[in-house]
Amino acid sequence: MDKRVMFAVAGSGKTTLLVKRLSLEKRALIITYTENNYRHLRDSIIKRFGHVPKNINLLSYFTFLYSFCYRPLLQVHMQTRGISFRAPHARTLKLKRDNMAYYATTSGSVYHNRLAKLLETVNAIPDVMARMERFYDEFYVDEVQDLAGHDFNLLMALAKAKVEMLFVGDFYQHTFDTSRDGNVNSSLHADIGKYEKLFQKAGVTVDKETLSRSWRCGVTVCDFIRTHLQIDMQSQHTYETEIIPLSNQVDANAVHADGNVVKLFYQEHYKYGCLSNNWGASKGLDHYNDVCVVLGTTHWKIYQTSSLAALPPQTKNKLYVAFSRTRGRLYLAPEKLFKSFKTI
Repeated sequence: MDKRVMFAVAGSGKTTLLVKRLSLEKRALIITYTENNYRHLRDSIIKRFGHVPKNINLLSYFTFLYSFCYRPLLQVHMQTRGISFRAPHARTLKLKRDNMAYYATTSGSVYHNRLAKLLETVNAIPDVMARMERFYDEFYVDEVQDLAGHDFNLLMALAKAKVEMLFVGDFYQHTFDTSRDGNVNSSLHADIGKYEKLFQKAGVTVDKETLSRSWRCGVTVCDFIRTHLQIDMQSQHTYETEIIPLSNQVDANAVHADGNVVKLFYQEHYKYGCLSNNWGASKGLDHYNDVCVVLGTTHWKIYQTSSLAALPPQTKNKLYVAFSRTRGRLYLAPEKLFKSFKTI
């Protein structure tokens, strides 16, 4: 059975490709992590079929983990109640892995970041695979780069199930983690080459060509991203747009007031009184045209020295998400030009 992971660039049509593969004949399970992408997938499925067909099941990751993997198999036996999204106390790291206190709160809620590990510890993964094989013909994971910690280990184990599988994601759009737990897979996203080998080891074919060109971004933005972030991104298009650094207050005021230009801030976008979002939170959003990316003092200085590629991976990835929302013009502005609009 075909099992593959497609590494995408931003705007390359991974959701479109995934939805095109769905049919009314095969039973499909699709999981994704962020709310933006869940809504985008659901809207795309409805656009194609007119509704969400009964043979297609779209789940958020933790709904899949808890409601499909854990609850039918273990909830009654384990006598737990619900899932906790609070981080476990550090002292629980000293507990043995067969101690239920490692996996659940004192009130009986299972820790979200250890639920996948619990399935492994009690040897329930073969039963989860059997459920997948019984109920589905196809298994899709969107935003696969967001699976981290024990969740990534679970995915690699489930890759052995006898169903067709397609995982899609953009390594450099890793801005959120499904979960973290101590040093479990703490360096998972440090090296794309090592990351690819983990999929290959699990029997998953790595495809870096199918989704290697962006339908969203023109050549100008792709060239800018390659130059400044050193992320290999190509465009499906040949048209050119503009990269426009803002250097004076008059131009910044005009962009701030322009309802056709979304302003993307590092954080606290809601304080600036304009059409806006945060860099990382804009992931999965595909409806922007002209974009203004606002850089703080330090980031602006780094940009001026062409050193953005040396930023810490988490920051660099969020900036990549922000730049790659652009279909038209990309404005760049120092945050000081927007400071007068900021509320406390």
